[in-house]
This record gives sequence, structure tokens and C-alpha cells, in this order.
Amino acid sequence: MTKYKKILKNIHQITIDNQKTKGGEIIWLNITNPGKDEIQHLRNSKKYNFALTHLQASSIKAVSQRPLVEKYGDYIFLILHFPILKGDAIIAEEVEFFIGKNYLVTLHKNIRIINDFFSICKKDGDRLLSTIHESSSLLLYEILEKLMNSTFALVDKYSIEIQKIEEVIFEQESKKAVSTILTLRRNIINTRKILQNHKNIIKTLMLPDTELIDHDETKKYFSRLLELSKRIWENFESQKEMIDVLNSTNESLLNFRISNIMKTLTIFSVIVFPLTLFAAIFGMNTMGGMPFVDNPHGFWLIIAMMFFGSLCMLLFFEKKKWM
Repeated sequence: MTKYKKILKNIHQITIDNQKTKGGEIIWLNITNPGKDEIQHLRNSKKYNFALTHLQASSIKAVSQRPLVEKYGDYIFLILHFPILKGDAIIAEEVEFFIGKNYLVTLHKNIRIINDFFSICKKDGDRLLSTIHESSSLLLYEILEKLMNSTFALVDKYSIEIQKIEEVIFEQESKKAVSTILTLRRNIINTRKILQNHKNIIKTLMLPDTELIDHDETKKYFSRLLELSKRIWENFESQKEMIDVLNSTNESLLNFRISNIMKTLTIFSVIVFPLTLFAAIFGMNTMGGMPFVDNPHGFWLIIAMMFFGSLCMLLFFEKKKWM
């Protein structure tokens, strides 16, 4: 059974109690856009004894550049980042967790996945693992599983984009593919950078000295979470390799096209060279001694010499198989 309570505008609480498991109830405090009032509420609460540095790190104004897991007193403070697509760019959304033996506090910038899961717990939470076992550790597991599974939507999106890029490249539209490849490559790199420490954080949570994940049943679920993290990482690793290959292929095609253009321009300039040479020679303003100048057919003789020179260059290129 779950009981819902609204404490402040951005602080919502669910009390989980299956009335079967000994040891009391579990409280989930979900805080969105934590500001001064929300942090002050946690600081003044007699139920919690959170360190001031952890509370300050949980403020919406504070941004952590790296994930963090620290044990302090009777709770664990955890900071994790998850990739969120905004427009065409991937950004890191930060989530802070305070995990105690009979409570879990989540602080985030209104992440939809967490809020949706909170609504499920509020309306129909009796079938959840955290309710059945009355465990804050399993509640943390279920939230992390939802957040991590949400990254598969990015995997699918990237796969579709990679397929489209491949089609564009081999339709000889290499220039069109350049910006798309660079955007997708940046997003995949940023996603991997955000997720790269998840595996180590989960391993740290499973260590004996955390004291919160202490029985085999809970460790089994966190082992699944560890495998999920590895699978997600392998998917993005594979996509990174694919986009790198496509980028190299696209660069090769662009270089091939540029080489063909330069080859054509070079052949054209060499073929035209005899025309330019003869035109320059017979265009010199000299008095006497210039052949064909006084000949009544001089113009046509010069034109014939020009075309003969160009024809010789064409035959030379053909013999060398440069055309």
C-alpha cells in the first residue's frame, strides 16, 4: 500500500508499506527543481541528518561535472548523470539520491521518467519490488533501471540516423552527409562520456561497506543493473565504431570526387596549353620575321597548329591512360 502526500510545491512524498514485512515503512521523497526552500526543508527536517555539502550539491544552481558516491553517517549520497536529447544535442541531466535504510530522496530538474515512475508508485505501486520487499535499495534499483532503459530510445534513434547516413553517402550526396555525421558523432561521444562511469558506480554500491545492499536478493537485482549498464555501453561503443567508419567512407568519397575534379581541370588546362602558347607567340607585336603573318592563309595555318598541338596532348594522355 502506498500513501501520497504533497509537502511543498516541488516536494512530493510516497510512503510504501506492504503491512507484511517487518521493519516499518519506506519513504520516497521526490523533489523537482530543488531551490532554496526545498533544500531548507531537508536541512530542517528532524528525520534526516544530511551533510550541508551534500545539500548544497543538490541545489538546482549547483552542477556536478562528475558522478559521485559517498557514504556519510547512515545514508549514501549519490550523483548520477543521464543523457537527454534536447533539440539536436545531447545534454547531461543530473540526479541526486540520498539513500537511507528506510527512505530514498531524489532531486532532479523535473525529469519525466522519474516523475512518471513516481506517478505509477502513487497510483498502483503494490506490485513493485520496492513495495513487496519494503526496501529503499530496491526502490533505487527500480528508478535506475527506468533511467538506464530510457537510453535505449537513443540507441534506436542513433541506429535509424546511421542507416539514413549510409543511404545518403552511397547516393553520392557526401556534402549533405557531412553535417549529419558530425552532429551524430558528437551526440554519441557525449552520450558515452555521460554513461562511462555508471558501471563503476553500481559496483561501488554493491560493495559490502555500503551496508544498504546487504542481502543476496538485492545484490541479484543490482547485478542485473550492472549487466544492463554493460549492454548499453556496448551498444553505444558499436555505434561509435559505425559512425567512425561512415565518416571515413564519406571522407574517402569526398576526396575521390575532389581528385576527379582536379584531374579534369588539370587535363583541361594542359590540353588548352598549346592554344594559349601559340596565341601568345603570334600575338607578340614584332616587326618582320613572324612566320605566316604575310601569308594569305596564315590565320588558318595558325589555328591548325593550335589544334594539332592540343590533339598531340590528347593522344599523349590517352597513351598514358590518364583519361
